[in-house]
Amino acid sequence: MTKVKLAIYDMDRTITHYGTYTPFLMSWALRHRPWRLLFTPVVVLCLGAYAAKLITRGRLKTLMLSMMVGKPTRTALEPAIEHFVGRLMAKAVYPGALEQLRADKAAGARLILATASYDFYVAAIARRLGMDDVVATRAVWSETESILPSIEGENCYGEAKLTMVKAYLRDVLKLDRKDCHIVFYSDHHSDLPMFEYADEQVVTNPNKKLREIANARGWPIIVWGVQRFTKLAA
Repeated sequence: MTKVKLAIYDMDRTITHYGTYTPFLMSWALRHRPWRLLFTPVVVLCLGAYAAKLITRGRLKTLMLSMMVGKPTRTALEPAIEHFVGRLMAKAVYPGALEQLRADKAAGARLILATASYDFYVAAIARRLGMDDVVATRAVWSETESILPSIEGENCYGEAKLTMVKAYLRDVLKLDRKDCHIVFYSDHHSDLPMFEYADEQVVTNPNKKLREIANARGWPIIVWGVQRFTKLAA
């Protein structure tokens, strides 16, 4: 039986030049709630607390959302998201990543975006990229459709990302792992569980630790814009 081809991509610093969460928060605050920029020093303190391992990555994310965004409705957020994503796609997406997405699609792969970023703005990025599916950190909404400073389930990062991808393949796509051929793309060592789960590993613009792991394991390393990677196994 021919296996289902899945090309699973991390997003921040894999497809985009930089992380997208803080830029989105700043974009929202600057355009819609400038007074929330007064929280910037507190955000910096929270970043320091995370670096010192005093708070979790998920807690950092919810604190930043609370301070910089507040509790706007979906309706209020949507135009701000479209503005932010439009600028992101114009200036901050690696051309080599776009080429690879097109190559994977042409080879018959289903494109899946798997990212720790919040789903409420990632969905718009995924549409622009031509993704078929999104696995992301899920936002929580009130009964009046206002966003809340919380996370539904787990922060889609590290081992939790693998757990969420497995659940998505099983429960949404109704796929058995043995029937799939998975290629995974990422820039960061936190995605090691996903790399080990995949059939093919493509390391893109890696940080130092991931580069060392890739060299030790013989995984291909691609720097978008310098090299291109178009292989997708049958």
